[in-house]
Amino acid sequence: MDAPIFNCKNADDVLKAVRDYNISFVQFWFVDILGTLKSFQITPKELESAFEEGMGFDGSSILGFTRIEESDMIALPDPKTFQICSWRPSQRPVARMFCDIQNPDGTPYEGDSRWVLKKTLNKAADKGYTFYVGPELEFFLFANEKGTQIIDKGGYFDAPPLDLGNDIRRDIIFSLEEMGYDVEYSHHEVAPSQHEIDLRYSECMRMADIAMTYRVIVKKVARKHGIYATFMPKPMYGVNGSGMHVHQSLFKNGRNVFFDPNDEYHLSPEGKSYIAGILKHCPEFTCVTNQWVNSYKRLVPGYEAPVYVAWARKNRSTLVRVPMYKPGKECATRMELRSPDPAANPYLCFAVMLAAGLKGIEEEYKLPDPIEGNVFAMDAPTLEEHGITALPGNLYEAAVAMKKSELVKECLGEHIHTNLYKNKIKEWDAYRTQITEYELKTYLPVL
Repeated sequence: MDAPIFNCKNADDVLKAVRDYNISFVQFWFVDILGTLKSFQITPKELESAFEEGMGFDGSSILGFTRIEESDMIALPDPKTFQICSWRPSQRPVARMFCDIQNPDGTPYEGDSRWVLKKTLNKAADKGYTFYVGPELEFFLFANEKGTQIIDKGGYFDAPPLDLGNDIRRDIIFSLEEMGYDVEYSHHEVAPSQHEIDLRYSECMRMADIAMTYRVIVKKVARKHGIYATFMPKPMYGVNGSGMHVHQSLFKNGRNVFFDPNDEYHLSPEGKSYIAGILKHCPEFTCVTNQWVNSYKRLVPGYEAPVYVAWARKNRSTLVRVPMYKPGKECATRMELRSPDPAANPYLCFAVMLAAGLKGIEEEYKLPDPIEGNVFAMDAPTLEEHGITALPGNLYEAAVAMKKSELVKECLGEHIHTNLYKNKIKEWDAYRTQITEYELKTYLPVL
């Protein structure tokens, strides 16, 4: 029997659900600054006090959280996120809730990614906006975690027998739907053994929680099939990497703020300024949306990944696209940022995008003309003529740009901004001192 879908609004709703469905354990979920899922579980008898006081834990071992002399943290569960884990056995089921992290005095902890997103969403709400996002998280399916042995040689939209991941995607979708998450469609992606499942757009905080759950479900279901799933941005040379294209829009009083039926692009002044804010500040927040050394192996010309800062309607070589699937339809009007990858921290990723867009609206940034030609085919003088700049070329450049950004620092807060920069510089130093197989093959025989 399918697991029930809950719509808990408070602690009492959760306590009743735990009793009614004989829940054996409740997992408390939160993430570190890199978006790595952290979890501990409690028994139902501890749940009531957990809602009242939270559950204490040692934050000194969590990346980017706190120093050892300030290690006490409180995890306060959010009852609205209560769901039974669809990948666990149905007998004596296990449930989970996302948590907000607090200091011992009950104040929000500045190192909590969920709090960063909540602050940014509150800023938008103060202006009457509700932020909706719809991410497209791509992933690869390999034979195991030890290498990149593909399971099929399918391509974009290929069907079985070329697509050998169809059954795995089906089971992932069933698992997502059992938790109340709407899936629009799924398909084989461009690269061999690469797949995509698109989630129906939702309010931003809910979608960030869903994105974290999605990554868990994809990996768990793949394991049940004897396969390994990875969200690594670029695991294989010479083929497309995995992106997380993020569709986004702002609504106010039930109306899409981005929509204007009389504009040639069907974009309102607010919509244009929002996109202009994304374009202007994207190089500054790329370290958040693309936070790994490997992320920049994907952000290269020729593999459908954006490199240059420009926007278009039909052109998929640009950083931002305004889809034309349903031109003139208000609810479908949105912008798509194509640079993020699925290994990002979704809370921080969504927060910096919203902060940049709001900045554009506040200061009425002007949107340049769209670029419908193939940006990858343009030479340097043509790029300069159109005022097209590039995203950072590696993690070091991205980290430096983030460090200098007042917008990103204000959005993330000084604690996460500083700790994320330090972590990325440490990663870059560890990477750049490695001797690769490429260097040995290229230089050892001739030097």
